[in-house]
Amino acid sequence: MMASLTGIALIVLLAIGIAGTVIAVRRSSGQASSTGTPTARRVVVYVLLFALVVIAAIGLSGLLGRLIDAGTLPSGSSLAGSDVSGLARSLAFSLVAGPFAVVLWWGLWRRLAGVERASLAWGLYLAGMQTVALITATSALLTTVAALVRSDWQPRTFAIALVWALVWAWHRWMARHQLKSPTQLASVAPLLTSTFGLLIGAVGAVTALASLIDAAVDVTLGSITVGEPWWHLPLQSAIWLLGGALIWWWQWMVEQAQRMSGVLADLVLIVVGIAAAAAATLGGTGTVIFVLLRLAFARENNSLTDILGALGTASATALVGAVVWAYHHGLIRQRTPLVSLAATLVVSGLGLVAAATGLGIVVNSLLAGLTPVLIGSDPRSLLLGGLSAAVVGGPLWWAVWKPLRAVDPVSAGVTGRRIYLILIFGISAVVAIITLLVIGYRVFEFALDDLSRESLLDRVRAPLGLLVATGLAAGYHFSVWKRDRAASSTLEPPAQTIDRVILVTPGDSRVLRAAIADLTGAAVTVWLRAPTAGAQGDFAADSVPSAERIAAALAGVTGARVLVVLGADERIEVIPLQE
Repeated sequence: MMASLTGIALIVLLAIGIAGTVIAVRRSSGQASSTGTPTARRVVVYVLLFALVVIAAIGLSGLLGRLIDAGTLPSGSSLAGSDVSGLARSLAFSLVAGPFAVVLWWGLWRRLAGVERASLAWGLYLAGMQTVALITATSALLTTVAALVRSDWQPRTFAIALVWALVWAWHRWMARHQLKSPTQLASVAPLLTSTFGLLIGAVGAVTALASLIDAAVDVTLGSITVGEPWWHLPLQSAIWLLGGALIWWWQWMVEQAQRMSGVLADLVLIVVGIAAAAAATLGGTGTVIFVLLRLAFARENNSLTDILGALGTASATALVGAVVWAYHHGLIRQRTPLVSLAATLVVSGLGLVAAATGLGIVVNSLLAGLTPVLIGSDPRSLLLGGLSAAVVGGPLWWAVWKPLRAVDPVSAGVTGRRIYLILIFGISAVVAIITLLVIGYRVFEFALDDLSRESLLDRVRAPLGLLVATGLAAGYHFSVWKRDRAASSTLEPPAQTIDRVILVTPGDSRVLRAAIADLTGAAVTVWLRAPTAGAQGDFAADSVPSAERIAAALAGVTGARVLVVLGADERIEVIPLQE
């Protein structure tokens, strides 16, 4: 059965490789073709190349791992060992997928010029493969080094790191090629890999710091730990911290990922640098406060070991999250006002969620104090947990949202602020309605179930606390939305001068595209000019037109669609288009 499945897989792989190679290498015969044919061909070919490279890398890493492992085996040991099927799989992946990947790549590489180089599929393929290769190589290498701390040599994991590092170097060379590097999506790989480095570095820092704090607490309490030495986990985590920090520094600083603009760059900055870091800081700080409150007010029925068990992880998470948050908060100030507003609203939403959750838990615990206390239950821990969340989220929301500050009509009419208010009101209202349904269900269940010993208040206290929190949130944000709407309605709507800008450029123009979008507020579509004799391929860093020149060129221009043509000599030509 296994042999037949392997044969079928090889036949399918062979057919796919032959078909892909023919598609890639075949030249155009000069016959007319539809516009969608080249796009479909690129998608199929690059997906096929991606799959073949991944399969070949898996096979080569398996063979290399066996070769390295063979050097540590006793003399006379077989290379296959007890895993003959694994060796056969590695050989098939390497010797079948590898040659087809090389042939397919060579056919594509020779055709990379002009439209092929500017295709979205080429940029997406390089970005995806660089990201996958770097993540795989780094994870395998750090796993190998970390395992050496406990004297565990893992040759096959090290082989994975070597093979995928070569794959990454190969694709990075193509991405930096002077004549064939992609003109689109060039910033995707640095952004994604820098995010990966930041994440594993932050996790490594949290784990290392938490293990040190836990070790200090164990020494203070006189606890006896059984197992590996206490310094193994901090050292292994420090290896991951250093590896992640190195990747992040190289991609963020050296590769200049921090200077990249666009929707993806802004989204990564807000989601990872602001939202995730702020959530980690809030969660860690709230847990630390909860531990301290339990030490002060709820120590009777709990041991110090149980109470302090979460202190190390919570403290480390709060500290690392605060550092990451503070750094990216400084970068947000250098972005456009729209990005800064989005980051502010995200933090405000996190604070609101924490405060509302804490308020609901506090109401729940207060109602629990009015019901008969069951054996083993302690409403004080519930109350302290709610207070911890409210103490952390409430001040943060107040500091960021500033509810007492008067909002001018212009700020009240900002689309981002309106969307935020509608989302908060809508989500809170939906949760409140669902909570009412739960309360109604509990009431009817209590009325129909005479055998239950649980009181009605004990049945509805949890959803009732959630209803109070969500009701207050929905009511407040609805009132703010109505006030903002009334204030913005007094302003005269600004005349819409330009709806869409079509930018025709001979090369990379990310900075120029962002500048036009900021100046006009219009949607910007970029068209790349076909290369001509004597035309420059890309803009130099110091030859991109300044914002002042762009503003001067677009001054007084109106129209639903405006064509902006950039010449090779930095000439800017603005042409309003007729509907």
